[in-house]
Amino acid sequence: MLVGMREFDVAVVGAGAAGLSLTHRLARANLPGAGRGGIALLEPPPGPLRAPARTWCFWEHDGGEWDGILAARWDRLAVIGPDGRRRRSRVAPLAYKMLRSGDFEAHVRSGLDGGVTPYDAAVTGIEDGPGRAAVRAVDPAGVPFALAARWVFDSRPPSRLPPAPTTLLQHFRGWFVRTEEDAFDPDDVVLMDLRTPQPPNGVSFGYLLPLSAREALVEYTEFTRQILDDAGYERALRDYTGRVLRLDEFTVTATEQGAIPMTSARFRTRAGRRVFRIGAAGGATRPSTGYTFSGIQRQAAAVVRALARGRVPVPPVPHRRRHLAMDAVLLRALDTGRLDGAEFFARLFGRNSLRDVLDFLDGHSTLPRELAMGATVPLVPMSATTAEHAWRTLRPG
Repeated sequence: MLVGMREFDVAVVGAGAAGLSLTHRLARANLPGAGRGGIALLEPPPGPLRAPARTWCFWEHDGGEWDGILAARWDRLAVIGPDGRRRRSRVAPLAYKMLRSGDFEAHVRSGLDGGVTPYDAAVTGIEDGPGRAAVRAVDPAGVPFALAARWVFDSRPPSRLPPAPTTLLQHFRGWFVRTEEDAFDPDDVVLMDLRTPQPPNGVSFGYLLPLSAREALVEYTEFTRQILDDAGYERALRDYTGRVLRLDEFTVTATEQGAIPMTSARFRTRAGRRVFRIGAAGGATRPSTGYTFSGIQRQAAAVVRALARGRVPVPPVPHRRRHLAMDAVLLRALDTGRLDGAEFFARLFGRNSLRDVLDFLDGHSTLPRELAMGATVPLVPMSATTAEHAWRTLRPG
């Protein structure tokens, strides 16, 4: 199967956040015994198979690896309840950071050396093997080819999610807007503005990232089962920018849109003896928030550590089991309509420090603090759903 193929130590399939993050770390790691065959990076040629440009947001301490290429960073966050009450706080020593995919890609590619061989190719299949795996692909001219690698990391979005009791979508459309007069506070991100009309099951909110006094990314987001059509997103954004933000006149300079699965499914990162899944396909997305970038960084770092120690580099799902269980309860409570999503998030952020909530959402909180936060949210629907989740988990079959 592998006769005549060019051989690599590692093949990375896909060059989005997960694929490039892993390639970047591998290229810089100087792993003992590695590098003889180098790294193959395969991504689709320019066209519909490539992911569109997007922004990634995350929070971490200053001095992070990507600080030099950030589009913006903020020290204060705000959450606005359905009644208009604003909860605003500094989150030091954390900062909320925004990174554009184009800047990230250019930065990573500029640091890759001859040890990385890029391929513009659509991957058509990955075949596992005892000592090597084969990656089969088609180049832009339509010519098929194959390569072999000791380890293959597949970052392509899954064609089908694993079965799960609950799967919602975090779906959104955002406008980059510019106003003629000052309209935004450049120091404050509005993480959730719950003054939007709420769906029967799930939650909706506005999201505001001010880039200057006259420029911002304004998004409308829902956690529900179904995405909206174009007219639905248009109505929601017009309502939010007009009725809620009271922006009279503005220019839309760019648009972004997406749908992120929020699921209680269990992800398996090992797809074979030599083949692994990373990124969203490997469970890097936090189910309760849709945030993925920080999970990707932890997953990529763990793979490099395993290779440095001579171990099989199985990528971890970068979230604690108890956090995944808590997320499963929240998703179920929202999906069944037991929980008023706007009330839940207003109380979570209103009765706890923003720093504590961010620590929980990024997986750094302690169990005692989590239990204290749990006492501040609606107890009846969450308790009923916790009992249901426990029954489903323990029930045979």
